[in-house]
Amino acid sequence: MEDSGGGIIGIIMMLVWLAVVIGIIAGIWKVFTKAGKPGWAALIPIYNIIVLLQIVGRPVWWIVLMIIPIVSIVVAIIVSIDMAKSFGKGTGFGIGLALLGFIFYPMLGFGDAKYQGPAAASGS
Repeated sequence: MEDSGGGIIGIIMMLVWLAVVIGIIAGIWKVFTKAGKPGWAALIPIYNIIVLLQIVGRPVWWIVLMIIPIVSIVVAIIVSIDMAKSFGKGTGFGIGLALLGFIFYPMLGFGDAKYQGPAAASGS
């Protein structure tokens, strides 16, 4: 009766997943508060995208673009690059936000980056 190994592995995997999710939420929460927005907005689906668009200076109607299958990937990359630039980071960091958000959002939130205003509005 040595069949309990799978259950233990499942519990460990669930705890790792939970830690990653909490890290992502905490990172986005900190990014929102650095930008002067309510941190709890990171928890509310759809509203968190609206707040994200406000932070980067993109129009709220871009949320419609987020539901179009292939267009949403391009829009997510653009918004991520704008987010990085809003905090004084480069395009490479923005690509990192788009592709490895679970690493880069906590780095942005808990790092020393300061919010500098919407990058899209300033044209930089």
